[in-house]
Amino acid sequence: MSSVLEAAKQRSVTPFRYDMVGSFLRPQALKDAREKFLKGEISAEDLKQVEDQEIIKLVEKQKSVGLQAVTDGEFRRSWWHLDFMWDLDGVEKAEVDKGYQFQGIETRAETARLTGKIGFSSHPFVEHFKFLKEVSGADVIARQTIPAPAQFLAELQRFENIEITKSIYCSEEELIQDIVKAYRGAILAFYNEGCRSLQLDDCTWGMLCDRNYWAARQKEGLGVENVAKLYARLNEETIAGLPSDLTITTHVCRGNYHSAWASSGGYEPVAEHLFGIDHIAGYYLEFDTDRAGDFKPLRHVKHQQVVLGLFSSKLGELESKEEIISRIKEATEYVDINHICLSPQCGFASTEEGNILTEEEQWDKLRFIKEVADEIWK
Repeated sequence: MSSVLEAAKQRSVTPFRYDMVGSFLRPQALKDAREKFLKGEISAEDLKQVEDQEIIKLVEKQKSVGLQAVTDGEFRRSWWHLDFMWDLDGVEKAEVDKGYQFQGIETRAETARLTGKIGFSSHPFVEHFKFLKEVSGADVIARQTIPAPAQFLAELQRFENIEITKSIYCSEEELIQDIVKAYRGAILAFYNEGCRSLQLDDCTWGMLCDRNYWAARQKEGLGVENVAKLYARLNEETIAGLPSDLTITTHVCRGNYHSAWASSGGYEPVAEHLFGIDHIAGYYLEFDTDRAGDFKPLRHVKHQQVVLGLFSSKLGELESKEEIISRIKEATEYVDINHICLSPQCGFASTEEGNILTEEEQWDKLRFIKEVADEIWK
């Protein structure tokens, strides 16, 4: 192994050299309980008890494979993003004609839609974090994941929602400022319950990188540059001035639904704006296939950690260790090895349906990532 890799150092804060994006496959007991709840066969309290039990097991399993930061696997959610949006003030769950379009598959047709001005008064996710923090103990970091502010804005401006959004907000700037205020309220509520590591999940950048998607959007008079600036400003304003001991990271996704993907294209069109956002400590980036492009856009990274998602959460098969190490060396042409970490390219279950692999394959994948990380960061 090269001297470049041998010079790498361990980390003591998130993101860690060996890390995880957030979600895990839902165990059968949880799936069964949720189905019974939807059928009215068990109460909300009964469902919560099952969720609690399965999250306790999940935390212990994460510890057993060596993760230093743990999540609740998003076990209480149906979606990685919509559940959070639904419980903000002025937002409701709504059905639409079509779901999100993935390669060869379509999701459930649901969205988050405004009923009034956006705000934050309370949120069930705060109580969910309190439970995670309690069961995690002091030997690992309890990490909270939520959709990025830009993701929320994109949801409110999708064509099924835009007219309602405009009827409530006379200007985009007013909408943006209310999103900032609501998110800051939520983030500080997590902080007050002991959260010191918060991750913003964001598919908007993946869509901005997709040429086919933007060829269609440009017909609407939108340009990648202006939208990228807007999303970067919104995310940056939301996290500016937060407590200094709260670590903020972000995950850039190209879609992760039942092992299918939604967008394709390298990071170059957005790299300068994406990596220029202040107050972000680390970027979890997809690099598991050629769809993510090469590592050259990483030249725009400043002091942040880059978590290379070289391992696929969509497939159970393990990658070639030699190829992974070779790609890490390629990345060091643009990013110092001490600013690199490793993880899957996404969670294993961004929605409750989960990706097409087994729970054991999920854990084998994480063990394998730790094996590679241990070899590099001895």
